[in-house]
Amino acid sequence: MNLDHVFVCGNPALDFAATLRARRTLRAETLVSPERLDAWYLEAGIVDALSPSGESDVAQAVALREAVYVLVTARRLGESYEAEALATVNGAARKPSATPQLTATGRHTEATAEEALSTVARHAVEVLSGPEVPLLKECGNPECTRVYIDRSRGVRRQWCGMESCGNKLKAAAYRARKKQVQAPAAH
Repeated sequence: MNLDHVFVCGNPALDFAATLRARRTLRAETLVSPERLDAWYLEAGIVDALSPSGESDVAQAVALREAVYVLVTARRLGESYEAEALATVNGAARKPSATPQLTATGRHTEATAEEALSTVARHAVEVLSGPEVPLLKECGNPECTRVYIDRSRGVRRQWCGMESCGNKLKAAAYRARKKQVQAPAAH
């Protein structure tokens, strides 16, 4: 399984929750080191520069990620929030976040790992309390557990992304249909 960071969910907090892939089956962890965590913050656009994370930062990030996933799943299913997950997200969101600065060349955001994590927590608060809550969906690929915001026309999107899941499922369905058509012809 490719463990590159993927950003298809429509919100940084949802993409962060998806850093543990295939939760119900393979459970492929992408935040395997402080360097991979830092890479996620940079690739997600949370920060432009970051003081290096440590192992404790990874542990805090994984705890927040799991709390976000629990809350997003509860919200999507219309269930009550778990108190511990709520406390984890709110605790991280209360801390100082990454603060963008205006420079001669444009915007620049430099932060510590804790500030970057707080920024992710604040994105979670926004997505879980904002107007796009009804648009939260889980990917239709049974192997995928990404939750995304469906902003498609008619709100009919079925997959977190065409490249990551949609193409695979469409190709598999096509092969199954073709096999079914060929099977009766063989008899």
